[in-house]
This record gives sequence, structure tokens and C-alpha cells, in this order.
Amino acid sequence: MTNIKSSKKRDIQSKKKHKYNSSYKSMLKTYIKKNLSAIYSKNKKKAEKNFIKTQKILDRQVSKKIIHKNKASRYKSILSIKINKM
Repeated sequence: MTNIKSSKKRDIQSKKKHKYNSSYKSMLKTYIKKNLSAIYSKNKKKAEKNFIKTQKILDRQVSKKIIHKNKASRYKSILSIKINKM
């Protein structure tokens, strides 16, 4: 445990931020799983609809620096390739 006031504050802030970021990462994983399940069930309309939502979430998380822009780009690329192959 820390003794300095500023380090205590940083500890509290980092815990709050970790909780916030982990919830957003969890939400992203859920959307990706929904998208993949639509792809594997050969439902192209549902997959395209979910892909649009997933793209918005990815871009929002990149702007808030929750995930790296290359990771978001990789997810978009993988999903779009799978949808286009359908």
C-alpha cells in the first residue's frame, strides 16, 4: 500500500480506468462474437448489420484509446473478408 497522497490518488484512478476499459473491451468481444456467429450461420444480412455496429464501436474505442488503431483495423479487415466470402 502506498503512503504518498498523490500515489494513492493515482491508484484509485487507475482502478476506475481499468474497470471502465475492461467493460468496453468485453462489449467489443461480444459484438465480434455476434458477428462471427452470424457469419457461420450463413446469414449475410444479419452479418452486415452487425458489422456496421461493430465498426462504430471499434472506431469509438480507438478514439478513446482503449484499443490500438491497428487492432481495430485488423478486426475490421478479418470480418469484412469473411462477410465478402459469403
